Amino acid sequence: MQKKPISNNRKIINTIAVLFLGIALGTFSKFLDFRQAELPSVLMAIDGALDVHNFLGRFAIWVLIALCISIYSNSVIRASINVFAFFVGMVASYYLYSNDIAGFFPRSYAMIWFGFTMISPFLAFICWYTKWKGKVAFILSALILAVLFNLCFLYGVGYFSAWSVLEVIVFIIGIIVLKRDTLRSSAIMGTVSIVFAFLFNIIISFHFG
Repeated sequence: MQKKPISNNRKIINTIAVLFLGIALGTFSKFLDFRQAELPSVLMAIDGALDVHNFLGRFAIWVLIALCISIYSNSVIRASINVFAFFVGMVASYYLYSNDIAGFFPRSYAMIWFGFTMISPFLAFICWYTKWKGKVAFILSALILAVLFNLCFLYGVGYFSAWSVLEVIVFIIGIIVLKRDTLRSSAIMGTVSIVFAFLFNIIISFHFG
């Protein structure tokens, strides 16, 4: 599903724009972390309210942004380049701010993000193919939505909850972005993704909150 070719100049501009988006969001995320005591209560509210500070410290929103960048890129190669540029900008700005301004460098946590950045082109490569038709694209979409489900919700025997209302919104947007050609197919994809999510949770129990 290669889109209409675009000029090299447009490709460069798009990648630079994505890079600067990553830089802006990485800086903003660390600013909220560093200045949390000075923030308005609406940005720091917990127990069902916004809690933007902690929301940006979890994985779900970043996975969603990367998914959108990948799917709406012009080609599979552009998807890999653009997603990598985004994470380079986001991770570099976050940890430069952390080290140079906040005076704190969480090495172990940073290594997780550096590793995620290095594999992000491969993940973007996979995500780009979800917009194709057919069984492979369907399964890929369900698997990605399953990962997003486990990033947005906490559940187990006798309990189920979302990290926050913002994660619920992230999951809904994920469904919209990954939707299939018909409502029926989208509903089946959503159902299959939840089954996958429960299986993932049993096998490796990941939530990355």
